[in-house]
Amino acid sequence: MGRHSLPDDLTAPATRPRSGSRRRRTVAVATVIVLGLAVGTGVAAQRGVFGSGPCPESVVNLRMVASPDIVPAVRAAAGRARKDHLESDGQCVRVAVTARDSYKVAHDLGHSSAKPGYQIWLPDSEAWVDRAQGTGENVPLTPASSIAESPVTLAMVPSAAEALGWPDKTYTWAGLTAAATGSGQVHIGAADPARSATGLLALSSIAHSPGGAPGGDTQVAAVAKVLSQRISDADSKVLGTLAQDGPGKVKDDPHRNQALVLSEQAAFAHNTARGDAQQLRLFYPKDGTPQLDYPYTLVDESELTTDQSRAAMRFMAYLGEGPSRTELDRRGFRTPDQPATASRVEAAGGRSPQPYTDASPEPPSEDVLDETLGMWTITVQSARLTTVVDASGSMATAVPGKGGRTRMDITKASLREALAQFTPQDEIGLWDFATHLDGTRDYRERVPTVRLGAPVKGGGTQRDRLNTAFAALRPVPGGATGLYDTTLAAFQDARKTYVPGKFNAVVVLTDGVNEDDHSISRSALTAKLRELNDPARPVPLIMIAVGPDTDRTEVEQVAKATGGAGYQVSDPSQINSVLLKAVMEVGGR
Repeated sequence: MGRHSLPDDLTAPATRPRSGSRRRRTVAVATVIVLGLAVGTGVAAQRGVFGSGPCPESVVNLRMVASPDIVPAVRAAAGRARKDHLESDGQCVRVAVTARDSYKVAHDLGHSSAKPGYQIWLPDSEAWVDRAQGTGENVPLTPASSIAESPVTLAMVPSAAEALGWPDKTYTWAGLTAAATGSGQVHIGAADPARSATGLLALSSIAHSPGGAPGGDTQVAAVAKVLSQRISDADSKVLGTLAQDGPGKVKDDPHRNQALVLSEQAAFAHNTARGDAQQLRLFYPKDGTPQLDYPYTLVDESELTTDQSRAAMRFMAYLGEGPSRTELDRRGFRTPDQPATASRVEAAGGRSPQPYTDASPEPPSEDVLDETLGMWTITVQSARLTTVVDASGSMATAVPGKGGRTRMDITKASLREALAQFTPQDEIGLWDFATHLDGTRDYRERVPTVRLGAPVKGGGTQRDRLNTAFAALRPVPGGATGLYDTTLAAFQDARKTYVPGKFNAVVVLTDGVNEDDHSISRSALTAKLRELNDPARPVPLIMIAVGPDTDRTEVEQVAKATGGAGYQVSDPSQINSVLLKAVMEVGGR
């Protein structure tokens, strides 16, 4: 076959730019690369370098790491590109494709600045790109366009699906999970949302389903708790938990799942591999099926040569051309900006009037996903957190643009909002600190750390007592920030009262740096924390610096000594989302 050169108009290949404001910068960068590639190709074409025949001696070799489900289609495209003598600027393009779970790649790219050894990453969801870029020291990433799509659905064995009215009856995410689990006959399996975009997007959809379920956040946490009992480590293992369908088998097999959170493509692969046996039926919730979107991403683009950048973008364009699109469709993927292929959807288990052609919702924001993951972490592990709140005089400072509300006012509101995310089995306590708050001590315990559902003297529960204690927090006039002694004391207390099987941590909120001249020094504090830290009984510090007078380096250094993490927020109203993100990140370790 003849060689393929880059077309002057790159709008022909049907890859779709990723939408949303947080993606515009990266798409713009990728557009510059594409334009540079188009210009370079035009020059090469004018020089007459795109003839027929074998590749010239000059070859650009690229390495791609991709989500395992899309690897067969991408490898087929790479092989075809080699056979077709795909060129960029007169040089042949060679792409070696390696399969690796997206969560593992995101972790590596997000926690190291070392060169990864590959130039292109194709995860199954943009959520992993956001995760990798949301950490401290990370490899720069440049997401460009979506190569393929696959809706996230709830798949069921025929008897379970028919019992819920498939295909005629439609549900919201919240309604579907409630209907499926309400009878006790249908068990839902999923991949761990901390390791699976499919599981994460489904859980986020359940948590934010319009109308939701009675009980709000508490009910969502309860649903997450049910799901957590039937979780698989990875997407590749979910289908192995499927129950055999047939008379009596659903009822008699309580350790297997009759319903699975699956991508449409995974259901397609399952159904087509088994012919008429064990076919799955797909529900597409009417409040929107989120999409796996397979973003084509350049890795550390500034370190790539011009030839590598152009060749990488040329291969991206090639993945959007006819033969590559046909291969994706043949393997059960949808292609961007194209209507769903009815025959492929039916082969996957979908059928009208299930709303499989409805437009997918806007992808959830990073904050929404972080909150979902934080909720998941504390739901699955159960948390034991001692919350330590700065009560120094500076907490009385008004926050600009908040109608005269002080740092303490907004901190209290944010803490009460965060409290709603925890289940009755979680243990939460409260300390506050300033200087000389309790005799010679800079800190005092306001509420002991016990289960939120535990009854307390005088009536009510620990949750009620904490809400009251949060509301009663007040800045201490003239009080300074006794940060170091307080941090050490809270850490030592949490170690002494450690509860196995739970996520034990100390959360410290401060709006300033240490101001107690008689306290332990920072270097002595970090040394002592490292000495006391026990990996077998971990108690990480989660330190959140609030406002412009804080030192992020300080909280990061102190927290790191315990395996924890330090954060800085400009506004106390961000505490809730940052706390949940911190619980997810630190707890996930």
